[in-house]
Amino acid sequence: MTVSTLTVVPEASASGTAPCAEPPAPPWYATSSDIRLQAAARLTQPDLPRWLRHVRPAAGCTRPVRLAGTMATVEAATGRLLSERSTADMPDGVIYKPCGNRRASVCPTCSKLYQRDAYQVVRAGLVGGKGVPEQVAHHPAVFPTFTAPSFGEVHTRYVKRHTCTRRTACDCRPEPCHARRDSAVCPHGVRLVCFARHENTDARLGTPLCLDCYDHDAQAVWNLSAGELWRRTTISINRYMHRLARARGIPDVPVTSPRTGKTRWVSPVRLSFGKAAEMQRRGVVHFHAIIRLDGRDPTDPDAIAPAPPQLDAADLVDAVDHAAATVGFTTADHPAHPGGWPIAWGEQVLTKVITVAGRGAVTDAQVAAYLAKYATKSTEVTGHASNRLTADSIDIYADPAGSHTERLIDACWMLGRPRDWRRLRRWAHMLGFGGHFLTKSRRYSVTFALLRNQRVVFRRAQSSGPEEAAAGTEPTTLVVNFLQFVGAGWHTTADALLANASAAMAREHQDSAREYLQTLVA
Repeated sequence: MTVSTLTVVPEASASGTAPCAEPPAPPWYATSSDIRLQAAARLTQPDLPRWLRHVRPAAGCTRPVRLAGTMATVEAATGRLLSERSTADMPDGVIYKPCGNRRASVCPTCSKLYQRDAYQVVRAGLVGGKGVPEQVAHHPAVFPTFTAPSFGEVHTRYVKRHTCTRRTACDCRPEPCHARRDSAVCPHGVRLVCFARHENTDARLGTPLCLDCYDHDAQAVWNLSAGELWRRTTISINRYMHRLARARGIPDVPVTSPRTGKTRWVSPVRLSFGKAAEMQRRGVVHFHAIIRLDGRDPTDPDAIAPAPPQLDAADLVDAVDHAAATVGFTTADHPAHPGGWPIAWGEQVLTKVITVAGRGAVTDAQVAAYLAKYATKSTEVTGHASNRLTADSIDIYADPAGSHTERLIDACWMLGRPRDWRRLRRWAHMLGFGGHFLTKSRRYSVTFALLRNQRVVFRRAQSSGPEEAAAGTEPTTLVVNFLQFVGAGWHTTADALLANASAAMAREHQDSAREYLQTLVA
């Protein structure tokens, strides 16, 4: 049972629509394998406008969730039952709910909504808004990129000097991949040279020059340990800034715990983080992060205070570079590698200062868009995409003598045999990486849940009026849903086509309206 203050039941009828003039199609059209007959069965139904209105919340979803049950409307003050309705009286006998998947390769529509929310979450932590004070726009902030070390030479595309305006559509002439005067040969008899100037679409990018020389085991373990490495890195950056504050004579701040009432002296600075993980073509993650420098308010420990003026973004850059060069650890022993694997960042660490005014190396809008883009991606760039693997499906994707990704999956599965290393098998479909692709610290910005709740309030204002949906106004009725999962996806392929076509027309109308408003503002 779920309790909601916003009804999920679509309107029973669509006003202003004329009845369908076509004669109804035979019932067996709906069960036919011919898409044209399926479409005819749906289009000739007299309740077609009602069905389109019913599926509108999930019309653009690739695989919507189907829910069946009853919805009861009760009076909030007394609990008296006002009305009750069953999904059996609705079109198709179910309610369609968007799947909400963040991966663009699974559901483009739901992932687009997630990407827009991610953009707002990231940008609010840089310029304020949506509950974050606008003074954060004046806090020092940097945009570092942490990469993984090398596990073997791979085919790459390197442009010495870019002349293109957009890196996503770069057409600059790249340098030769691995041009060497001496014809180096590995122990397996493979020449470690490549004179090709790879294009962005070249399938060889990210693949090793010699598959047998490449350390697939170490890369799988590094992906698994990347989250712990990031945690230790944030601790190191915090400690570096604390030591720097003491060296510059900035006193510690007394903070009283509201729970225990005890006072302790803490660092006058505090860092807020936001991070997005990007899967490289070679199958290893690297992190794009936002690090913002905040101060502490002795009277309110949870407040976001301005940073001390003695510290600036250049100090943050030094702290990031120091942590990237020094932080590292060794994993626990493994039967296949008794000494454990060393885990550290690679040499390619680039840190840029974020500017809000639009000047400098990178702006807040560019950073927010960059991180939001990778929030909807996964392992697709490597050529592999699958759900969680099991003993029945592992042989389809893993091969110790196969391609680069097949060997990585096999390494995850084989190294995950011991009990303490089972997480490798759990995340074998992610090439060992088990973290979320977008994370943040608690005080950096707002949450996704807050943005979703704001959308609920907006829709409630559309359906019940702005007076009832206004802040501080309690709803007079509650909707209690007794719904259960009955399936996923559309009933027929024709239903999916019609629903997506309707959603595409709605998006086109919204885009046209947005462009018209922009022309008025300009």
